[in-house]
Amino acid sequence: MASMGKGPTGETSNGGASRAAIHPIRRTIRYWAARIAVALVTRAYLRVHMEGRDRLPTGPAIYCFNHLSWVDPFILAAVLPFRPRLSFFGPREEDMGVGGRNRFMHWTGGTIPYKPGKNDLLEATRRVGLVIRSGGVIAIAGEGRIGAVESDLLELNDGPAYFALRSGVPLVPIAINGTSWLPFGGRVRVRVGEPILVTGRPDRLAVTATTTLLRERLLALLADAPEVDRPGFVGRWLSDRFNDWPEGSREAALRARAGRDDAAAPAGAAGPAPSPVPGGAPAADPAPVGKTR
Repeated sequence: MASMGKGPTGETSNGGASRAAIHPIRRTIRYWAARIAVALVTRAYLRVHMEGRDRLPTGPAIYCFNHLSWVDPFILAAVLPFRPRLSFFGPREEDMGVGGRNRFMHWTGGTIPYKPGKNDLLEATRRVGLVIRSGGVIAIAGEGRIGAVESDLLELNDGPAYFALRSGVPLVPIAINGTSWLPFGGRVRVRVGEPILVTGRPDRLAVTATTTLLRERLLALLADAPEVDRPGFVGRWLSDRFNDWPEGSREAALRARAGRDDAAAPAGAAGPAPSPVPGGAPAADPAPVGKTR
């Protein structure tokens, strides 16, 4: 395993190079500066409005949002309250020092990146527990990848439900619409759903039931979202500049989506315990929050 230094929140952080612990005051300044800068730039380019702000819990919570574009985390950073402190789970990167976007996100101290290996997943899970216990909120792209249809939702991973059940905090569905294309002055809607109050252990039955309910809530929030018109050259370039399409392109993703719609989803059957991380390997029997094995 690569060497790991102390990250912005005082825990070990992912990345190829070691990093010294950052003083809490400097960390706070970076967080506020990044949030303000992101809000100014985002609102200068897009017309963003938020619905259901009063539904946001005042304390720790897990936010689960749909994912249409690389810009979605920045949209949330622009519109969500500055308190509780906002962190994002991901991206799934082995080295957060690669690429300008990753370096900026790492600099802000507002991310929990992870590598899809068992040891690192346990470390990332521990860090989620620390953020929740400190009074913060974690935002997770539940699909684990970018989708291409405004009113639709790919299959959700177990991560959001698992973390909410493990930590005993509300699970809040948040729908983002208008970011599949990014024309200048485009309208973006962020709609907050009713929080899901979870109880019990994060076993397979509870995680599956909670994930199913979360998907229903998100689909209801997305149901009336119109598709965004294809913009001009600049808008098209910006839209896909940082998008990571597993299929290789937007067009290939749409074709694959059509193929998945034709295939019947397998019924939930007994199997390994749910993964604590979107796209991760199956987890061992959950350990208490804040502890690793």
